Parts: sequence; structure tokens; C-alpha cells
Amino acid sequence: MRRLLRKPVRLVPLGFLAVILVGTGLLMLPWATSQQRWTPFLTALFTSTSAVSVTGMAITDTPNYWNDFGLVMITVLTQLGGLGILTGAALVILAVSRQLGLRNRLLVQAETAEFGLGDVRRLLLRIAVTVFVTEALMTAVISGRFWLVYDYPPGRALWSAVFHSVQAFNNGGFALYTDGLVAFSRDPWVALPLSFGAIIGGLGFPALFEAVREWRRPGRWAVATKLTVWGSVALTAFGLGYLLVSEWRNPYTLGTFDVPGKVLAAFTQIALSRTGGFDVIHVGRLTEESYPMFIGLMFVGGGSASTAGGIKVSTFFLLGFAIWAELRGEPDTTVGRRRVSPASQRQALTVALLSVALVAGGTVVLIAMTDEVRYYAALFEVTSAFSTTGLTVGLTQRLPAPGVYLLTALMYVGRIGPLTLGSAIALNTRRRLYRYPEEQPIVG
Repeated sequence: MRRLLRKPVRLVPLGFLAVILVGTGLLMLPWATSQQRWTPFLTALFTSTSAVSVTGMAITDTPNYWNDFGLVMITVLTQLGGLGILTGAALVILAVSRQLGLRNRLLVQAETAEFGLGDVRRLLLRIAVTVFVTEALMTAVISGRFWLVYDYPPGRALWSAVFHSVQAFNNGGFALYTDGLVAFSRDPWVALPLSFGAIIGGLGFPALFEAVREWRRPGRWAVATKLTVWGSVALTAFGLGYLLVSEWRNPYTLGTFDVPGKVLAAFTQIALSRTGGFDVIHVGRLTEESYPMFIGLMFVGGGSASTAGGIKVSTFFLLGFAIWAELRGEPDTTVGRRRVSPASQRQALTVALLSVALVAGGTVVLIAMTDEVRYYAALFEVTSAFSTTGLTVGLTQRLPAPGVYLLTALMYVGRIGPLTLGSAIALNTRRRLYRYPEEQPIVG
């Protein structure tokens, strides 16, 4: 334990794994299902992993298979997974003792990517306020809509609003309706709160706090904040335009909507597709040219230190700036008149290549496990699991047990991050006191 506390990054995978196993045990209990039967281990493990990794994939019909206890457990696991196991533990310590020790600060730093230790207490309080205020506002708007317009009883309206608000902010994808949120795709009072909640949760707390604090002077933002905020805007705009063009006449998705309905449904689906996982339109009925765009957006994901998955927006655009600098023959990679360190570029390249390898390898293995599966369907499911998005083209529920275990592992690895996992396994804090002679091999 002392060794683990000296290197807190190793506790991140263990913390998530522990909560996944506890959630699996609770979901296996008979009183978690509608039929009052024991849930098979694989079903409970997959659902718990999907909730803790804020993915939202399911191999059961969520609203009909689980009862209220099971759905509450899924909600709690999603909230814990979004906040982060260690961050949540530190919040409890802070609330009880009014004091946060150095070791606990190190735990929070390992998960939230906070740059310094001095402001961890304030960071935790701001995270807690941001999460619960945002979810409360979303719940108020949506529950009022369900009660006043859809004639839900007050209790059902409140529960449905709480459930979906927690899922949206934490970029989960579980829904209380068999067809997702398709029925509300053209209702702005439901679609927009969920969309903005997912966007806020997916930006990442460091970028979000700095953007709000310096909203009048975006030129003073840190490089990470600029990459995350403006990159998210660019990806959302690109995805919105792409989806409108590719699905404009598709009668199974946007084709039957009027123009405002098309724009609203497309925006909501893109906002919830980068890591959110809700079905606002029937994803399984998209035109084939739409799938590459969805796969790309899911793979990139959201912001660093956020509830989102993927390789992260800052990683993607940092690599883009590095490529641009190399093409222009520049000696340094610069973003907004700031030079990016070589270490950050190596980390971005490591995350991207490890992620590509995991997705490609997972796709090949999944195709080998199944019969008559189109490659894009397997790639879509694997990318969705690894990026903790949760969208599916209907393949997940038809997979054999080995395929379900594969997606479970990908969700776990995708939540804790390839770089975090690699650091936890092979962390080396020794500092080399020498350097080898430099050589320039032929590239290309």
C-alpha cells in the first residue's frame, strides 16, 4: 500500500476495477431485475463496466430488464465513474475531515490532471458544485417538460429527468426507453438540456473552469484550453454539417423531419455522439457514408480530465499542429504563439498510436469471433466501446460471450486511458543521468 500511495497513478485502474466488481455483485442480486431472478455474471459485469466507464452500452433491454433498484445502481455507478472513483473518495474525505492530506491530493492529481497540488481543495469543491448544479438545472427543465407536456406523474417525471441528466452530464448512454431518446429528438426542451449537459461534462474541468474565468480574454487561455474549446466547436460544427448532408433525405433518420427538426435532431445527435451515447435518431439505420464520421468523432472523444472518453480533443489537434509544423519545416510546434514541449507531443503520439492499435486489434478479433459481420459494424462497436460512447448498430446484443468480454475490456481500458494504464503497469520514476549519441534515421 505504501508503494501504491507513493505512485498514485497505479491506484486509478485499481479503483475503477474495485467499483466495477462491487457493482457487478449488486447487479447480480435478484432484487435488481424486473423478473426477480439472479442476473448472469457476464450480464452484470458488462452492465457495471458500462456504467462505471460511462459508456452506456447494454446487452439487455435496460428499462424492461432492470427494476428501480437496478436502475438506481446504474445511476450511482455512472455518477461515480463520471466524477472518478478517487475524486469521489477525496470529496468524502474533505467533507468529513475538512482537511485533505498530501497523499489524497496526489490521488486526485493523478486522475484530474491538475497541474499543481495547492489548489486541489478548491478544485474539488468547484467540481462538486459544477456537477450537481448542472445536473439539477437539467433535471428541473426536463422534469417540468415531462410533467406539464407529456403528462407524466410528478414522481415519474422527476425520476426520468434525474436519470437522463446524470447520464448526459457524465456522458453515459443508458436510457429509460427501448429506442433511446428518439421520441424527443424534435423537442428542444428535452434535447437541448441533455446536449449542453453532455458538452459541459465533456469539455473537462480544467478547460471549463479557465474558459469561464477568462471568457472575455480567450487569447489568454492555456494551450490545452484553446485546443479543447475551439477543437470541440470545430468538431461539433463539422459533424453537424456532415450529418445533415448525409442524412437529409434518409426516411429512417432525418428525412421525414422539417428543417428546424432536422437541425435540432442532428445537433443533438452530434453533441451526444462524441461520447454521450444516446440514440436521438436510429443509428442502426444511418446511411453507410455517415458511419466513418461517427467513428471518427467517437475516437477523438471529449476533453482531458472530463467525463468523456476517446483520445481527447487536445491530443487530436495537437498532433494536427505537429504535422502542420513538420510539413512547413518549422523547428517547433506552436499553438497560439506558444511552443509545445516535445514531451507533450510524445505523449499525444503515444496515446493516439496505442488507441489505434487497440481499436484495430479489437476489430480484427471481434470479426474473427462472429460470422457474417460487416467490418464497419465491428469497427463501430469496438470504437464505441473503447471511446466509452455507447452507440451501437445492434451488434453488441448479438455477440457471443467472448465478444462481450472483449467489449468489456475495451470499455475499462478506454475509461482509465491507454497512457494511464501503461504508466500504472510500467511506471519508471528513475531519472537517467546520461544521453546516447544522436542519429537521424531515414523516415518515409
